[in-house]
Amino acid sequence: MQGVVDTRDALKMAEESGLDLVEVSPNANPPVCKILDFGKFKYENEKKLRESRKNQTQIKLKEIRMQPKIEKHDLLFKTKHIAEFLEEGNKVKVTIRFRGREMAHTELGRVVLDKVLLALQELDTGCTLDRSPKMEGRFMSMILSPSKSPRK
Repeated sequence: MQGVVDTRDALKMAEESGLDLVEVSPNANPPVCKILDFGKFKYENEKKLRESRKNQTQIKLKEIRMQPKIEKHDLLFKTKHIAEFLEEGNKVKVTIRFRGREMAHTELGRVVLDKVLLALQELDTGCTLDRSPKMEGRFMSMILSPSKSPRK
């Protein structure tokens, strides 16, 4: 801790000690500099960055597609897959695809999505509805996310 020092004096002090003058906080008034080995400083910063990346969890968006004329067994089968994805900690986009004349009865798609939500509540998955059912062209979709922490 030298306090406020002239730039030339700071450079001279760094040269005498055989180290580098590194600007740590350039936005401060006056700018904050340290006398240290720059290679070691850079290495330690990269090491901290790698450690922080290790602790991050990646949340993926999985998609399950259905049709409004889906049978009960198929609906339950796909709902179990949705529950598995949610337990892994992933978000799930449930999509209903309308073909041809099915576009005239989009309310059937909403009924299917409501059945999926009801089945997930019966399976006790603990999911939250991120985006309610919404039409996007020929597709109606909703997004579910896990409310609990992911299990591994």
